[in-house]
Amino acid sequence: MFAIIETGGKQYKVRAGDVVTVERLEADAGSSFSFEKVLAVSDGEGLTYGTPYLSGASVKATVIGDGKGKKIVVFKYKAKKGYKRKIGHRQPFTKLKIDSIETA
Repeated sequence: MFAIIETGGKQYKVRAGDVVTVERLEADAGSSFSFEKVLAVSDGEGLTYGTPYLSGASVKATVIGDGKGKKIVVFKYKAKKGYKRKIGHRQPFTKLKIDSIETA
């Protein structure tokens, strides 16, 4: 059984027991979190999908913790103009453990 959820403008295919990294959520480590934006659910026999979301379906998860991704260096340069600009970025994320997938 798997579900496709939407969070942070991205879609994730999750199964019960999976550990996933999603865009930063405002939740404390150890707390539970519920995703209501479920796009599709498969029970092994068939696929049920919503338009755009399934009503009554939810995915329960436990927050493991927060962190930052690898550093990305953005370097801008214009030849013969003396222009250089270097900045870095680390994307914040939240790590979740999927507990259960509930359907309507």
